[in-house]
Amino acid sequence: MILRSLECRFLTIALCDAAEPWQLGSQDAATPMMQGIIDLHHDIFFFLILILVFVSRMLVRALWHFNEQTNPIPQRIVHGTTIEIIRTIFPSVIPLFIAIPSFALLYSMDGVLVDPAITIKAIGHQWYRTYEYSDYNSSDEQSLTFDSYTIPEDDPELGQSRLLEVDNRVVVPAKTHLRMIVTPADVPHSWAVPSSGVKCDAVPGRSNLTSISVQREGVYYGQCSEICGTNHAFTPIVVEAVTLKDYADWVSNQLILQTN
Repeated sequence: MILRSLECRFLTIALCDAAEPWQLGSQDAATPMMQGIIDLHHDIFFFLILILVFVSRMLVRALWHFNEQTNPIPQRIVHGTTIEIIRTIFPSVIPLFIAIPSFALLYSMDGVLVDPAITIKAIGHQWYRTYEYSDYNSSDEQSLTFDSYTIPEDDPELGQSRLLEVDNRVVVPAKTHLRMIVTPADVPHSWAVPSSGVKCDAVPGRSNLTSISVQREGVYYGQCSEICGTNHAFTPIVVEAVTLKDYADWVSNQLILQTN
């Protein structure tokens, strides 16, 4: 019984993209945007390692050769034209290799879809969220709308992450272009899901837009990234990506429940 319980817990967590204990790297990418962020991080880290090795070698070499025992009479070097040119040009070239992919990624993250397949509006409250699927209307011409509250700390089910699970998940179809409209109803909030590479602030009085295209099915967790009051830590975000057929069934069921 204990082994089966552990197996169920392991399998449930393995299929969910959430933070892990002692995690050092990023969560697995679920969107091309997040994959670009991870690739850029790895590229920059490569340059950092090269710089670290080069500077460390120069420092160790200087300490080894230019000390009082090895070189009692220090040399008086005023300047060296060659080394000054190298140390000026070479550090200037490195930021160029970093800036070009950085700008390309920033522009792609800032791009908004002109004709998205689905538009979802996330409204931040103290301390829960309201989601509105404006593309679907029930029989009374009301948009598909529901509230999403966090599961209490003392009432989780087996396999659910503590303070990361909600009662109503945001269900989206995989491999579909989505447009997220983020706005608050009271104080500033933020809609952030690390696996999707999205962090969109909700500023009072305005609506911010962002685009998402989840490439694989799964459950992705996020949290509010803007301090919004006492229960700021208790407003998680859960996005569940499913097949297009399952998404259509979910929308139909939600519309029926909302009508009744």
